[in-house]
Amino acid sequence: MRLPLILLSASATLGFSYVAHAAAPADQVAKLGQSLTHLGAEKAANADGSIPEYTGGNTTLPAGFTSGDSMRPNPYADEKPTQVIDAKNAAQHPERLTATVTELLKRFPDFKLNVYPTHRSAALPQWVLDNSVKNAANASTTGDGVGIANALPGTPFPIPVSGSEAMWNHLLRYQGSTANSKFDNWNVDSNGTATLATTGDATISYPFYQDPARTTVSDPKEVFYRVKVAYTAPARRAGEAVLIQDALDPLAQPRRGWQYLPGQRRVKLAPDLSYDTPNPGSAGASTYDDTYVFSGALDRYDWKLVGKKEMYIPYNSYAIVYDIDVGKMTTPNFVNPETVRWELHRVWVVEATLKPDMRHIYQKRTFFLDEDTWAAVASDEYDARGGLFRGSLAFLAPSYDVKVPVGPAHMIYDLIGGSYNITGMTGPYGGVKYIPDLTSMQWSPESLSGSGIR
Repeated sequence: MRLPLILLSASATLGFSYVAHAAAPADQVAKLGQSLTHLGAEKAANADGSIPEYTGGNTTLPAGFTSGDSMRPNPYADEKPTQVIDAKNAAQHPERLTATVTELLKRFPDFKLNVYPTHRSAALPQWVLDNSVKNAANASTTGDGVGIANALPGTPFPIPVSGSEAMWNHLLRYQGSTANSKFDNWNVDSNGTATLATTGDATISYPFYQDPARTTVSDPKEVFYRVKVAYTAPARRAGEAVLIQDALDPLAQPRRGWQYLPGQRRVKLAPDLSYDTPNPGSAGASTYDDTYVFSGALDRYDWKLVGKKEMYIPYNSYAIVYDIDVGKMTTPNFVNPETVRWELHRVWVVEATLKPDMRHIYQKRTFFLDEDTWAAVASDEYDARGGLFRGSLAFLAPSYDVKVPVGPAHMIYDLIGGSYNITGMTGPYGGVKYIPDLTSMQWSPESLSGSGIR
């Protein structure tokens, strides 16, 4: 039996951690494209209109912009904040702020949220929307939610009833087929000193989305996500390269990773590029599964779908993704508030609790998933003692010319160490490019020795 969709108020929660394995009921599927969007978001505006009705997202190109250009102007650059949330008025918004943001407001009197008008700007190709509706009637989870089956290229569970289903929607969120960008990754320590952790040239591919005409369901061992990064800076890391691949069922095919180190002049299998292994791309300031707020397998946690609420989250973050002046972002203690655009959106809330027989540096995690894209846009991480440890934010910047609703930039605050890491700023290197997929040879582990040479 599959439980029906339940939409919750800002303070309500679901008291179950049920894991479904069957398709959604027909009466629920019928709402998709009607009262719900094809991806399962509420189409209507909220009660006071501060979250507008969803009308298909933004596909209007800014004046002077040519479709396919990799530097995308902010279509809302002329707007001004409608309100500012700071330490003085934060108590007026207890349900609309993550625990991490609340803590930053308590610690730093000059930290603030510039809140702008909400734009539900996420647009997706029609074939992705159509497949998402088909998935609602056919897709299923396997292995107690760890794997996925019978999914076409699209959102697998537009009507989720479990935390694992919601997280699979995030893992399989539409990000185009193949994208390339060069980016900076910065650490800012507790003294406020900004240090370049890495500069990398990343190609990210979603084979799951490479055939719009596909009508057959997926193989559990099929790779749905792969990324290849060649590091070019700083000097101590120049020449290194990594390749990571994730399959639709990590129990049938665990994550595979390879690494090239120029000092060894060989490519080696690197099975530890996952879970809570410190990510050297951020100089160890985050774990591998902190990437894009969450990345990797679901098997170490029990996942609970808490419900939906309205929250202030970064959105339409063109200033973060595309600004060429990265230095003005990396201010002491927190990312420069003048560069971050906050909007009010509905988000799904998912709680992850570490299984008793599993190990991870995070005992508990709370994730917030944007209802229009299913991208994880924020998280709070807690240590073994239950204390708030870290918190992440993602900076969505929809590529309106190609109907890709997300962006590569994200960050993490270390609330114990007093530092933070921000990555995915592409502006200094020409922005985000959507490209034809690489050849099978270019995706082979052997190709790393060529891409990573100094």
